[in-house]
Amino acid sequence: MTSTTDKMASLRSTLETMNRVLVAFSGGVDSTFLLHTAVETLGDSVLAVTAASPTLSRADREDAPRIARKLGVRHLTVDADDISDPMFTANPPDRCYWCKRRRYRQLLDLARREGISYVLDGENAEDHRDYRPGIRARQELGIRSPLSESGLTKSEIRRLSSEAGLETHGKPSSACLASRIPYGERITAEKLERVDAAEEVMRGLGFSGRLRVRSHGNLARLEVEPSDLERAATDPLRGRIHRRLNALGFQYVALDLEGYTTGSLNRDLDADRLPDGRNEESTVLPSGEETP
Repeated sequence: MTSTTDKMASLRSTLETMNRVLVAFSGGVDSTFLLHTAVETLGDSVLAVTAASPTLSRADREDAPRIARKLGVRHLTVDADDISDPMFTANPPDRCYWCKRRRYRQLLDLARREGISYVLDGENAEDHRDYRPGIRARQELGIRSPLSESGLTKSEIRRLSSEAGLETHGKPSSACLASRIPYGERITAEKLERVDAAEEVMRGLGFSGRLRVRSHGNLARLEVEPSDLERAATDPLRGRIHRRLNALGFQYVALDLEGYTTGSLNRDLDADRLPDGRNEESTVLPSGEETP
């Protein structure tokens, strides 16, 4: 078994061969650790780029430039304009493929203008075990994933991030907001904004762990940590949750008794309907891809 030390040596060696890199940066655990290591290895030859999109939560949109400043790296924000892509907004099971393909092409164009040969993303070594159609777009377009190539797992990245003093080491994994909307239901900016606002409400009420507000038309299905279920269902908090989400436009608010579950919306799909025949429920990994 390869040690974490050897994996880090491999990561640094890989980055050294690239000379100049563009890092797709979301401000999440993986992309922050990759950016930190790239800056340590390559110094000023690193450009961080965040895609501004309604699929990225407001908190993440604010975190990304702030974290980039702390790391001392040049940072740009580009308009992803995902909502203009009908293949994405139709919300098929492989919606992440269409989203990633569009974004990666945008980043590749920017990298060419900047004279940068490599575009990197924060995929880790465990991501292949999950259903992630965006990986196909990465492979088609030649985007590199140095964390995955070096064999670094999520738990190792969190531990190394803590040792490096990165504030993201304990940050809950966050998938793009489109993952809250069932496949086949059209994605709109308004739906994404409502989901984002609802999750902000839940965090403001003290739910600091993993949570999702799944949008089923005018019903909000709340997934919280199992340890938070009783608290969410007990007055006065139960009533406050209902009133706040009702004010956002959700006519009904339901608490999922199973609690937070990775990829729960994939249960409506048969495995043979997924583009690569895998189901996200086959593994308990953070749901969705860190969105650049």
